[in-house]
Amino acid sequence: MPKQESAVDEVDRHLRESRLDGGLAYDGDFLQIQKDRVSLPDGKITTREYIRHPGAVVVIPLFDDGKVLMERQFRYPLDRVFIEFPAGKIDSGEDILACAKRELREETGYTATTWRHVCTIHNAIAYADEHLEIYLAQGLTAGDSELDEGEFLETFVATQEELLTWVREGKITDVKTVIGTFWLEKIQKELW
Repeated sequence: MPKQESAVDEVDRHLRESRLDGGLAYDGDFLQIQKDRVSLPDGKITTREYIRHPGAVVVIPLFDDGKVLMERQFRYPLDRVFIEFPAGKIDSGEDILACAKRELREETGYTATTWRHVCTIHNAIAYADEHLEIYLAQGLTAGDSELDEGEFLETFVATQEELLTWVREGKITDVKTVIGTFWLEKIQKELW
């Protein structure tokens, strides 16, 4: 059955590119790189290379006192430690909320009684199909973490004001954490 075009699709038709052919250019343990030939809106042919990513979850663990559970983790591509919200890759066939619950427990040891989907973000639209599903987790209970083999991180507690200051000062530059911090501010002020 053909896909029904929405009004937005119809309006944007003149901007769309069409895949002609292509395939996998690189198949890694975690990521794949796709290389496709596409037809541009003006009829010219070009190539598009992009990273195929299974998607990930991001958890904003909010304590009853308004503080947030955070992580510090070394990220090899940029050779530094980043301040981040807990997050992790969605496994093939895994329910997204189940993944969020798993990642929070594995990385921090915490579980939560209340979960709210906040938003979906696409953090690298020019070169990846990755999507991040951000969740707010409340009713936190401490437990033992179960880090993956080769995973090293520290957890700590911060206030919303500290997070906003660190974003402003450039101490937090991770896009999922910046966006999550702004969402948290709106949620705590009951604006969103």
